[in-house]
Amino acid sequence: MQEQKQNLTDTIKRELSEQILSGALPGGTQIDEQMLVKRFGVSRTPAREALLQLAATGLVTLIPRQGAVVSSISLREYVGLNEVLASLESLAAGLAARRITTEETVVLRHSYEECDAAASQSDPAAYRAANTRFHTTIYDACRNDYLNQQLRTLRARMRSIIDIRFERPARMRASLKEHRDILEAILAGDEEAASKAMASHISAGANNFADMLAAFPNEQSTLTSTIF
Repeated sequence: MQEQKQNLTDTIKRELSEQILSGALPGGTQIDEQMLVKRFGVSRTPAREALLQLAATGLVTLIPRQGAVVSSISLREYVGLNEVLASLESLAAGLAARRITTEETVVLRHSYEECDAAASQSDPAAYRAANTRFHTTIYDACRNDYLNQQLRTLRARMRSIIDIRFERPARMRASLKEHRDILEAILAGDEEAASKAMASHISAGANNFADMLAAFPNEQSTLTSTIF
């Protein structure tokens, strides 16, 4: 009985996590416990436990008398998370250079080509989607489940702030070149070069984002975050 309840809790947690990670549930979205009970055909106990576990990861915030809300962050928190992200992304790229499979090299090349096509067409939405595939392929290729999950969780939390850098063609082109450097290092199996290229890429993206934020009068003017 206990095992069955845990399985139900895991199912609810996994599906909600995927929706938050994908951006289907953006920051500030309220998650109704009773809705989960009906949606998954469960009692309140596994639904409540799933929300508690998501709150422990920082993906949702439990607010008294309001329930669970997909977590949002301030710009100050975003900067702090990005500093952590830079180190973890660098580590993942280095590990991927050692551990990537033949099948994953195909996926990584393809996601780079999608970025290239989107940049050529000056299509920010398409670039964001391809950019996400490029980075998540590296997460998978690093062969470290804990690191993979931490990166995805960080990205999910950072999505509550909108990133419009790729609205600028110059940043798209620069990002594409940085992706090429990362791709070449990983395919060459050069762990150090891959780590350095990724660290430089994340830092460049963060600096560009900061420059864009400086053009806005206040935090309320910002839009949703996507992957660097």
